[in-house]
Amino acid sequence: MTATAAYIILGLLFITLALTPTVLRRLPLTAALLYLVLGAVLGALGYGWIRLDPLRDSALLERLTEVAVIISLFSAGLKLRTPLANGNWQTPVRLAFLSMGITVALITLVGVLGLGLPLGAAVLLGAVLAPTDPVLASDVQVESATDRDRLRFGLTGEAGLNDGTAFPFVMLGLGLLGLHELGEGGWRWFAVDLLWAVGGGLAVGAVLGTLIGRLVLYLRREYREAVGLDDFLAVGLIGLSYGVALLVHTYGFLSVFAAGLALRRIESQSSGAAPPPDVAAVGGGEAGAGLATHAEHAPAYMAHALLSFNEQLERIITVGVVVLVGTMLSRHYFLAETLWFVPLFFLLIRPLSVEIGLLGSEAMPLQRRLMAWFGIRGVGSLYYLAYALQHGLPPDLAHPLTALTLISIAVSVVLHGTSVTPLMHFYGARRRQAQPRQRGRAT
Repeated sequence: MTATAAYIILGLLFITLALTPTVLRRLPLTAALLYLVLGAVLGALGYGWIRLDPLRDSALLERLTEVAVIISLFSAGLKLRTPLANGNWQTPVRLAFLSMGITVALITLVGVLGLGLPLGAAVLLGAVLAPTDPVLASDVQVESATDRDRLRFGLTGEAGLNDGTAFPFVMLGLGLLGLHELGEGGWRWFAVDLLWAVGGGLAVGAVLGTLIGRLVLYLRREYREAVGLDDFLAVGLIGLSYGVALLVHTYGFLSVFAAGLALRRIESQSSGAAPPPDVAAVGGGEAGAGLATHAEHAPAYMAHALLSFNEQLERIITVGVVVLVGTMLSRHYFLAETLWFVPLFFLLIRPLSVEIGLLGSEAMPLQRRLMAWFGIRGVGSLYYLAYALQHGLPPDLAHPLTALTLISIAVSVVLHGTSVTPLMHFYGARRRQAQPRQRGRAT
């Protein structure tokens, strides 16, 4: 494809998306599904104008997906305003730790017994496919910072946490394949890759998010400085928290998510139960500058401005990454194993892991079933695959793992993209029906 043709196609795509958002919300499909189809048309399954090979171009793929994931994780953190002591956090924590661990274990079992993979490769496949995706799951995430619906909150928190908590299993799989040092008896993996890297990543993000957030608010309130460039602040904090986390050998994904949570915590502590309603309606200019430096409203304005910019950036990057996923789909990745493994994964492994992980929780049966279904796989899985390829995954294992990952992502985009609108409308209607009954019992 020539540069001229690329500009024309991208221009038409973005204009079409800008003109049709309300139409897409009414139809049983998501924008990601359109991106995937466009990529398939432009790639190996279609005209072959774009040729991106995940095996050959894994370094480029790792960088692109890395940027997409950290931007989405920062947004996820900013969206979750619920205090950490609130019981709602039990759902995403269970999903991100317990359910994800069960998913890895089940995929490992299927990988060894059904796919004939070595133990290390099976663990690695489980780690690649276990985390849900923060990039493509926007349609089932919280609708606002004050949204405490258990389904939406659980899926948003799960996507924010498990893109970091999957990393220890990636390192374990690579270690079992001889591509990473585990230590005698696995002590290094347990102490460094699990305890230190997970806990340290969360701590780095929480500290940096709190320090930078309070510094900005101090300059704005006391000196009316540091105003007007919230987009630079968002990108800067993402880069700083991610880079420092990597520098001290912790997980940057968790650090970025924690940084977003820390900024939102500053706002919630200042604003109370809900942020001032006029903040979201004010744009830039003198009115925005006035709120940005207001003693009471400054934290809410900062959080809203950072989230608004980050969500716009996230949408743009999502287009590019999902289109590239479509271009990578090729006939030689449609293996016989994918015909039974992918349905088994979405229809049995994910639902079973969610049900076990949420045993005894306060989630209603309908909420648990929808959480089980909306285990959306996407850019995060692609990042972990590229990461493994860059760390020397042997060619005889790289091809089947790449095939299973790409087909799982494509099937997820299609299945979840066509079901999200009707299912979430159904869920919303059931919630509205239940609210009068709950108020009646309360009185």
